[in-house]
Amino acid sequence: MSTALYNFRESLFALPALVLLGGIVLAEVTAYLDDVLGVDTSLPLTVEMNSNAAIWLLSTVAGATITTAGVVFSLTVVSLQLASSQFSPRVMRSFIRDRLSQTVIGLLVGTFVFCVLTLRHISGDPMSNAPRVSMTAAIVLAVATVLLIIAYLNRLAYGLQVGEVVRNIAEEADEVIEEQARQTRAETPAPHPEKHPGEHLAVRAESDGWVTQAASRYILAAVPPETVVRLETRTGAYIHRGEVLMTLWPVPPDADRVERKLQATVEVAVIRTMQQDIDFGIRQLVDIALRALSPAVNDPTTADDVVLRLGSLMRRLLSAEVPPQSVCGPDGRILLRPWELSHDEYIAHAFDQIRQSSVGQPQVVATVLRVLRMLIEHARNVDHEEYIAPLRRQIRLLMDAMEARSGLHPADLDRLRAISEETATDPAEHDV
Repeated sequence: MSTALYNFRESLFALPALVLLGGIVLAEVTAYLDDVLGVDTSLPLTVEMNSNAAIWLLSTVAGATITTAGVVFSLTVVSLQLASSQFSPRVMRSFIRDRLSQTVIGLLVGTFVFCVLTLRHISGDPMSNAPRVSMTAAIVLAVATVLLIIAYLNRLAYGLQVGEVVRNIAEEADEVIEEQARQTRAETPAPHPEKHPGEHLAVRAESDGWVTQAASRYILAAVPPETVVRLETRTGAYIHRGEVLMTLWPVPPDADRVERKLQATVEVAVIRTMQQDIDFGIRQLVDIALRALSPAVNDPTTADDVVLRLGSLMRRLLSAEVPPQSVCGPDGRILLRPWELSHDEYIAHAFDQIRQSSVGQPQVVATVLRVLRMLIEHARNVDHEEYIAPLRRQIRLLMDAMEARSGLHPADLDRLRAISEETATDPAEHDV
């Protein structure tokens, strides 16, 4: 997804502004049609009323919509505060980017603007006919706005449930996984070149922020033929201004121009996004689980839900192809990406903190063990035996922590041992 489109979806202003402009255009179009057809012409499926009633209706709808717009803004802010405090500040973006809430806000403001602009075309004679097309459009907008407000309230109540929040995050992460897999299939792995010579060009970052996009095809297109580029960061990493962003060799004759082109191929944003960052989806789910396991919240059931959803996400991630660290481009161009996260690192990011924080909740520990057991079985089924070792390591570390914990009933500990031992169907895995 392009940066402009992604920013449009993440904006609480862009779509409402477009709907508002649509209200202005609709007001002028309906007024033009009324001028062409005439207010005394009988038209099917249109509303007939006098100017006095039209003024009252438009004034009432305009006042009600602008008041309701303020209420909807307030509800949106409250939902953002609840999401931030109950789940994680990083999940606020899921509520900001909700299309229904953006559409409702835009339609409320657009209906207000439509009614205000239509009032200009109402005759001062209280007994004259009001413009039929404009009044019909005003009534349709009012009814549509009411229906959307009801849908918005239903969506808001449903969207604040933890299951819906984690589902939205996991689904967006799934889309990123699919896009990464598609790009991986389109890339041609290249043999890893020898270590670069002393003469090279270091391209430095122009700003501080999170690396949100670094498309291989754009980087390779920005350098001359027979050039090797090494990306010194990765998508989802934070980079400081002046830090080395890329290294390339040999040094091109027009180094300044190539450096500017390479800087433009990497998108550095002030906030972290999920455009190409699977790890950010994992981070959001882990944050919700950690908040649920904290003494202030103490909601192990939510932690259970998140761990189960995290297992579904990791199941798809472990099935996906690993992006090559060396990509071949046209005319002998090569891109090196040595800092891309491996599946072992994804496993650590998904389970390390939850494992460390769940020791006091045996039920959550049992869920984590079952999810890890499921992932081990899945790794066998998809012929990725290399992922079994880091998954077994998570089980071993978790059980070591439970064994060392005092105050746990022996029956609970035996139950957890039984769950963990079911994972190792191959005796050799106990030695991992």
